[in-house]
Amino acid sequence: MLDALRQQIEALTGRTPERLRPLSGGCIADVYRVDFASGDPLVAKAGDGSGPSLTIEAFMLRYLREHSSLPVPEVVYDSDTLLLMTFLPGDSHFNARAQAHAAELIAALHEVRGEAFGFERDTLIGSLRQPNPPAQRWLPFFREQRLLYMTQVAVEAGQLSPEIARRLERFAADLERWLIEPPYPALIHGDLWTTNILAQDGRITGFLDPAIYYAHPEIELAFSTLFNTFDAPFFERYRQLRPLEPGFFETRRDIYNLYPLLVHVRLFGGGYVGAVERILRRFGY
Repeated sequence: MLDALRQQIEALTGRTPERLRPLSGGCIADVYRVDFASGDPLVAKAGDGSGPSLTIEAFMLRYLREHSSLPVPEVVYDSDTLLLMTFLPGDSHFNARAQAHAAELIAALHEVRGEAFGFERDTLIGSLRQPNPPAQRWLPFFREQRLLYMTQVAVEAGQLSPEIARRLERFAADLERWLIEPPYPALIHGDLWTTNILAQDGRITGFLDPAIYYAHPEIELAFSTLFNTFDAPFFERYRQLRPLEPGFFETRRDIYNLYPLLVHVRLFGGGYVGAVERILRRFGY
């Protein structure tokens, strides 16, 4: 397979790859750093055709480059089974300066306004379809296209019981008790998992593997805390640029994190089901 990949990259770029080094983070394809005798390295994502088309990721990266100042890789080539991108330096460790820089970049991203919640096409979160039918109100979109949709996907995969699904449905019907409508649909990266972000010398060098759509920015901020991607330095700087409504950390963060938790239930099952149940119990469901 690697020999065929080398030949394909050489045919597409006119440069002979000297080394293909595996990289982490490939949810839907194998990922490699491609080094050449001269010139900058590239990153190759190579799939076998059994997963989602890599053209979707390429589309999302191009969209972010065209509509925001978020640093993302430049797409060199894309097809259903191959994505070639520029290589971005850095690692996924964030000191206070890097977190503050990340807050500035994410706050600027959240200033990008859309005409509706959702997106012009369906996108992906990890390897899973993320439906984005346009909606004029955030709460119905979050209820139907995030919570209830991913609940059903997890049930159909045998990773979530019908009993927990019914509890989620009852909870979703009452979202107006806790959640608020944002002033406008904001563009979000959608997957602020630690390894999807790179930093070097106290500066963010790249955001990878997006799951974009227009949303309430709070769903993005909540996800950034779920696996401890960012903490106090990030939120101190973000709040200076975009104040948060009271109750985010106390109440709404847990509600919004039900969506990425359900994604993880669908993909991995196990302890993530317990995390969903703990949030439901907290709100009396």
